[in-house]
Amino acid sequence: MKMRKSLATASTLLFLAVAATCQQITVQLEDGKSVVLSRAEIEALPHLKFTAAGKSDVPELYEGATVKSVLEKAGVTFGDSLKGKRLATCLLVEASDGYKVVFALPEFDPAFTDKQIVLVFLRNNKPLDDKEGPYRLVIPDEKRMARWVRQVATLKMANVQ
Repeated sequence: MKMRKSLATASTLLFLAVAATCQQITVQLEDGKSVVLSRAEIEALPHLKFTAAGKSDVPELYEGATVKSVLEKAGVTFGDSLKGKRLATCLLVEASDGYKVVFALPEFDPAFTDKQIVLVFLRNNKPLDDKEGPYRLVIPDEKRMARWVRQVATLKMANVQ
């Protein structure tokens, strides 16, 4: 009886640890260091709510934090520091299923563009399901959804010079 209770407790703890790991994002910086952001840290960032049509062309309400604010939380700087060699910095977004997409760093800076790139964690006021989440990259103004990455797990900074 005690053995079963111990196994049940251990299983529960393992499940919670795995679930917590799945709720975080790893940001790998240019210097090779990694910063792990928890769901609580991501949700504490300023939220952006917007409506965009998904694959079904039905408008849906999305909520999340801009990728810029997530990167800033991890220590990436924008503004006046984004010039010269830093303009050759890219962000590789990796999903847990292996899908990868690349963005140029200036695509996140409002000094360069009005485009919003959002790390979404709610759709229609509900957490994303396992097929889509816990995080999804959504770019409301893009014509094609090819860079709307599901199951975002890692953001990797890379300089291509």
